[in-house]
Amino acid sequence: MSEFTHFDAAGNAVMVDVSAKPVTARTATARARVVMDAATLAMIEAGTAKKGDVLGVARLAGIMAAKRTSDLIPLCHPLPIAAVAVDLTPDRAAHAIEIEATVRTTGQTGVEMEALTAASVAALTVYDMCKAVDRGMRIEGLRVVHKAGGKSGEFSQA
Repeated sequence: MSEFTHFDAAGNAVMVDVSAKPVTARTATARARVVMDAATLAMIEAGTAKKGDVLGVARLAGIMAAKRTSDLIPLCHPLPIAAVAVDLTPDRAAHAIEIEATVRTTGQTGVEMEALTAASVAALTVYDMCKAVDRGMRIEGLRVVHKAGGKSGEFSQA
């Protein structure tokens, strides 16, 4: 197993020095899901939530979150993000909203944290907008499902 990169020899937390790394195209995709009552999902799909367009607001929240990741994660590098896509798809069979966030950049470090942040904040936004009618919602399965670019190459999982 590799050693943790965010600690120096004395065990102090440090930001990784990426200055010697080559600039490459990088992409990452993260997924999460919000599981809810069937009636809550129906309300979201019908567009009748009291707070408005749940999926549209959650999409914007995810995009904004990706751009602010370095403000939230202490040792995360600020990156020039080239693109963010956040897709929210109702899954009627599972009574859930499936969330997929993809982030792209050209830089010296990857965008996994930005994709994870986008997916998690989109999920939190769905929860926030619907909590008055369904306090039992669950946010599940936050994970990176694809990463490409950089020295470590490509990674994929379901």
